[in-house]
Amino acid sequence: MARSMNRGHSKVTQWGLSHVSINKNDTILDVGCGGGRTVDTLAKRATEGKVYGIDYSEDSVKVARRINKKPISAGRVEILHGFVTSLPFPDGFFDLVTAVETYYFWPDLVNNLKEIRRVLKPVGYVILINEAYRHEKFEKRNAKWARLCDFAYYLPEEFREFLRDAGYSSIQIDVLESKNWIAALGKK
Repeated sequence: MARSMNRGHSKVTQWGLSHVSINKNDTILDVGCGGGRTVDTLAKRATEGKVYGIDYSEDSVKVARRINKKPISAGRVEILHGFVTSLPFPDGFFDLVTAVETYYFWPDLVNNLKEIRRVLKPVGYVILINEAYRHEKFEKRNAKWARLCDFAYYLPEEFREFLRDAGYSSIQIDVLESKNWIAALGKK
């Protein structure tokens, strides 16, 4: 499953990451890192920084560590087992936190976004990148997957509310309507 996520999410990830600036010395966290492809992509852009991946699935952590073996050996990447509800990092640690195709499964979206905000630097950003949001054109497909995988998905306006309620500012929501993709960006 983790390997198929790496293949299946690569295009939406690239599109989503085009909404953020990544500096070569940034410290970045990918929440729900799955198979580790996004971590690899981020590490190639933050060439003098450090990228962390965290996932609640121990199997995904193993796959992500294999995918990122070289940058882990070089001390530029670290993959951890953990949960968005309680991130094992100090306050104000990250320049950027990404979450690709993962918010669907978070137990409490607003409080989980607050936890991410805690670990962001004072001018840090979070970006949620997903290939499904509520839209009548895609409702039949999305509702089917939501039932099968037991997840929730939201309207673009709701993303704005979640980020605002979690304390973020400079909120930007972008959708690629033809594909049902969404990128929701918030500044600490």
